[in-house]
Amino acid sequence: MDSRVSGMRDMQPAERLAVLARVAEMDSADRQLLAGPGALPLGTADGMIENVVGTFELPMGVATNFQVNGRDVLVPMVVEEPSVVAAASFMAKLVRSSGGFLTSSTKPLMRAQVQMVGMTDPHGVRHAVLTHREEIIAMANSKDKVLVGLGGGCQDLEVHVFEHTPRGPMVVVHLIVDVRDAMGANTVNTMAEMVAPLLERISGASVRLRILSNLADLRLARAAVTLSPEQLSTAQYRGEEVIEGILDAYTFAAVDPYRAATHNKGIMNGIDPVIVATGNDWRAVEAGAHAYAARSGRYTSLTHWEKNRAGHLVGTIELPMPVGLVGGATKTHPLARWALRLMQVGSAQELGEIVAAVGLAQNLAAMRALSTEGIQRGHMALHARNIALLAGAEGEQVQRVAQALVAERNVSVDRAKELLQAA
Repeated sequence: MDSRVSGMRDMQPAERLAVLARVAEMDSADRQLLAGPGALPLGTADGMIENVVGTFELPMGVATNFQVNGRDVLVPMVVEEPSVVAAASFMAKLVRSSGGFLTSSTKPLMRAQVQMVGMTDPHGVRHAVLTHREEIIAMANSKDKVLVGLGGGCQDLEVHVFEHTPRGPMVVVHLIVDVRDAMGANTVNTMAEMVAPLLERISGASVRLRILSNLADLRLARAAVTLSPEQLSTAQYRGEEVIEGILDAYTFAAVDPYRAATHNKGIMNGIDPVIVATGNDWRAVEAGAHAYAARSGRYTSLTHWEKNRAGHLVGTIELPMPVGLVGGATKTHPLARWALRLMQVGSAQELGEIVAAVGLAQNLAAMRALSTEGIQRGHMALHARNIALLAGAEGEQVQRVAQALVAERNVSVDRAKELLQAA
């Protein structure tokens, strides 16, 4: 599959679907799934959450040009914000000429936390728990032979002691669980529940919370990219200038949490749409990402940007990536299943790596824009279509009015209405 699909921005939705069907070799069932509204049957939705009264749709686009570890990937993105899909696609196009995105990841390890209270000897409790390590791990694995058979299951445990809290001493046991291709919440929660009575017998303490941690700092995805000054040159700016501007923009985010919050939000602009499209838990990914950004005790950038000896820009990202291919909406939502087929991913780790690459691309797009013409120029050009729709434009009027708004640099509903009335 070749992810380089040019001109999609100028096509109608039906034309884009036809091109996508050809490039991705989609069958008629998948084409029909995307062709009309209502891809999620009401009966299926009713089984997914409670009190269902209907379904709610968001735009679904496809980011093109991505090459990850030498493999071309078309990336589905569900998002309402203009410029996100276009920015990711454009950055992926720039990056291709230097080898695309290089990624890696750790094993899919999640943490289950078991909170223990009511002791006066927390370090003694820690020692008792560690003494029974093998018994606790065996108990955790006793109810999930399938996961263990796949090479997963509880692998280890940690014991964290909090000697002084407002509620007295506290000991928290972490079960370290390889969840394979699942996101893993249900698995680790079940294991925490399973070992709770054993921990109480071992320690004499009382167990309170038994729940996963969304700070999945043992389940990391990474992506890296290198770009030359020539790749970053524009009609108005030399590539060397662009690199210096990007480095200044990154440093601002690295040192200032107020800037870092917006900087990282831009990264999640790329990450969240892929998580949503594949039926994964974007709240878990968001929580883990922002907690990881503050792991040093100070909130900072999720990415790092620097210049190598050749004067090339080098960007990297590392963040928790608790995503799955099995369980939950990844299996029940028809479009989530299609999204995973489109990406042709073979494991949850591979999915996480692609998602990290999209986040890095989105961050590069934002900083390149900020350090050159400013973020609003490109964003407002795409936002003009929304303004035209809001003013009442239909069909071919949408593009015509949007182009006029951009040309006049007056992207407003009032001006769009004036243009429609004058037509």
